Amino acid sequence: MQSRFRVIPAAYVLFVRRRDDVSEILLQLRSGTGYMDGYWATAAAGHVEAGESVVDAAVREAAEELGVSGLELRPLCAMHRRQGQDPIGQRVDYFFLAESWSGEPTIREPGKCADLRWYDITALPDRVVPHESYVMSRYQQGALEPIVSYGFDSRS
Repeated sequence: MQSRFRVIPAAYVLFVRRRDDVSEILLQLRSGTGYMDGYWATAAAGHVEAGESVVDAAVREAAEELGVSGLELRPLCAMHRRQGQDPIGQRVDYFFLAESWSGEPTIREPGKCADLRWYDITALPDRVVPHESYVMSRYQQGALEPIVSYGFDSRS
């Protein structure tokens, strides 16, 4: 009997602020993780743990990675994506916008994050994790759909 297909869920939190009439997004530079090191990524993200809701995972990741609390989250989209052809490479990612939070975001996991910076959301760095860049760009354009497929055809 063939085993049941499974996907891996993850939560992502976009921190966006207005400063001098510019929308800025907080990004972390991945380092020492073994996945997309040297690329910029959402400031807080991670896998949902067994028995944990995706919202609880988003709050936990923001606290662990940035030291912030009191998040008010707004769902942005769910993304079903594929990495390569291996079925185990399929993921379901849930993206949230932090509408408010308490505390100043700082690097709390220096073994996984080499830098933390605010970027103009219209001028992202060249090396951003591709599926995250897709969400950030669509969000900035006001064209983010509630459910997104990524990596399955030429549209993504």
